[in-house]
Amino acid sequence: MRSSVRAHHGGVLPDVDDLLGTMRVVALPLVTRFRGITVREAALFEGPEGWTEFAPFVEYDDAEASRWLAAAIDFGWEAPPAPLRDAIAVNATVPAVAPGEVASVLARFPGCRTAKVKVAEPGSAPDEDLARVRAVRDVLGPEGRIRVDANAAWNVDEAEHALRLLSTADLEYVEQPCATVDELIDLRRRTKDLRIPIAADESIRRSADPFRAGAAADVVIVKAAPLGGIRTALGLARMLSRPAVVSSALDTSVGLAMGAHLAAALPELPYDCGLGTAALLAADVVDEPLRPRDGTIPVGRVTPSPVLLDRWKADEDRTAWWADRVRRVRALLD
Repeated sequence: MRSSVRAHHGGVLPDVDDLLGTMRVVALPLVTRFRGITVREAALFEGPEGWTEFAPFVEYDDAEASRWLAAAIDFGWEAPPAPLRDAIAVNATVPAVAPGEVASVLARFPGCRTAKVKVAEPGSAPDEDLARVRAVRDVLGPEGRIRVDANAAWNVDEAEHALRLLSTADLEYVEQPCATVDELIDLRRRTKDLRIPIAADESIRRSADPFRAGAAADVVIVKAAPLGGIRTALGLARMLSRPAVVSSALDTSVGLAMGAHLAAALPELPYDCGLGTAALLAADVVDEPLRPRDGTIPVGRVTPSPVLLDRWKADEDRTAWWADRVRRVRALLD
């Protein structure tokens, strides 16, 4: 492989030809609709350190996607920090499914003691969210841990109402209930009596002032790819001085390996991490996907199977779309 690279923020920056020369674009079906999609597309590259992933969601603009490319380059062209653990405890993820489907979803996450439940989906009502959460509680039992994720869909009034309703299910925390930092601060004040911790995700990684966003939360969600790479995410987690949960963005096992290396480098992991999402994919790019086993995934690099890369390759139009995106986004890193 050609290796035309140069220094970039303390690391290396491969030319676009280096990226496109090994790029493989895949389109992986999901087990069930999640985040409004049924197929997950991702671009994979092989760097000097191994395979890496660039998979910002298709609706993200180039500026936001540039952080994902910086993360892919960091993981493929630089050795990750030394791990402090060799396995990561992960949570199950329950999409916005009907209560009767909850048990079959959780069965895909063997050994997981924690479940993250999607709530506040468009068109859904708080009572439907409560029924889903209660179904999760029935499966996990009283010792199970349940967190909910609203993806910033509620305003403060809606969030307060929903949390008072959901508090009967003994929540571990609520992730990104509202969009803005001011709303999170207001919600914390209004629901202080409930003692439900608030976790910040989008308001940190999409904020011009992540420190103010972190100060408004009890828990911070850190994701390697959206934050620009393992080192950037690790530094941010340390500076925010809040308990951190490493999560994924519906990655292939290549992207999950990046997240696992981030989680492995954190000094403390008080919460199970959101890195078990390979269980939501009906197909993957490696022979042994990083699906949870006994509630954990291992820390280490993975290598895609040539057979699976061919089987799940995106069509020519989609591959060309990703190549154009890589060219545009790579130019923003200069």
